[in-house]
Amino acid sequence: MTHVGVMLPRDLPANQVLSYAQRAEQLGFDELWVVEDLGFRGGVAQAGAVLAATSRIVVGIGILPAGARNAAFAAMELATLAQLFPGRLIAGIGHGMPGWMRQVGAWPASPLTLLREYATAVRALLRGEPGPPAGRYVDVEGVVIGEIPETAPPVVLGVRGPKSIAMAGRAADGLLLAEPAAPPYVADSVRRLAASTGPTVITYDVAAVADDGRTARDLARPGLMWIGEPDWAPHLAVLPFAADLARHRAASAGPEDFAATMPDGWVREVALAGTPEEVRAGIAARHAAGATSVVLVPVEADRLDALTRLAAALTTPRTPARTGEPDDQR
Repeated sequence: MTHVGVMLPRDLPANQVLSYAQRAEQLGFDELWVVEDLGFRGGVAQAGAVLAATSRIVVGIGILPAGARNAAFAAMELATLAQLFPGRLIAGIGHGMPGWMRQVGAWPASPLTLLREYATAVRALLRGEPGPPAGRYVDVEGVVIGEIPETAPPVVLGVRGPKSIAMAGRAADGLLLAEPAAPPYVADSVRRLAASTGPTVITYDVAAVADDGRTARDLARPGLMWIGEPDWAPHLAVLPFAADLARHRAASAGPEDFAATMPDGWVREVALAGTPEEVRAGIAARHAAGATSVVLVPVEADRLDALTRLAAALTTPRTPARTGEPDDQR
């Protein structure tokens, strides 16, 4: 099965969060992904609120930084949501951005070891098994969560680099690739994942839809300003223009100038931006490369309006309800 989701923007005004989630469900998106970035909103709290405000859409948390929560208490939170909303939760866990994690004193000497131990422990606890033997960072040995869901939610790891991706294939149910996730990067990551069974692979990409493709790609440019920075290098290394892109960033005055002057053809490759038909083709290419879920990241100022345009790229978009109908959320 292949799915299309949309991200709930981290800076969406609080009074629009639930209506945005309801609108995403109404428009036919399969998944809604909430984010937990330092200084914005908590991922578990957002997930609980939008799950309660909707009835069908699957909610993903992308991501919970492993260094921020005790593994047993994180598993309790996830198990509670999965009990209350069966089959509607995907749990994303990751390293977290190094700068943010250092800022709160939670960046370990070995991030890979922490994430492996953490994912192993959380998955065991969600299955109702005793916590595994204590490791270097995670010690929940013998802990048992009595209140567990009938089916444990998938645990995917939000990681970038080759070693972390390979570890995700051994320690988790799948992988979450942050933006940009162009098809070559998706295919390379799936190969590195080397999972024995069909893994869950979620991809994020900056997205914009307009009647004119060039206009849509210009709308997407602000969402691409950071992809030239070192942390994003793994996403771009397999692209044929990776070296040219690095030179372009070095010659640019800053991230804004880098994004504003990027060739249109590059934007076409690293974003899902264009006409509905172009974006639909980009989604299909990511699915063909191995993504099971393609998540659109809106970047326009009016997020609710952008959400409606993004839905035009769905293969079978739903017709919005008319004003006055019970499920009308406009």
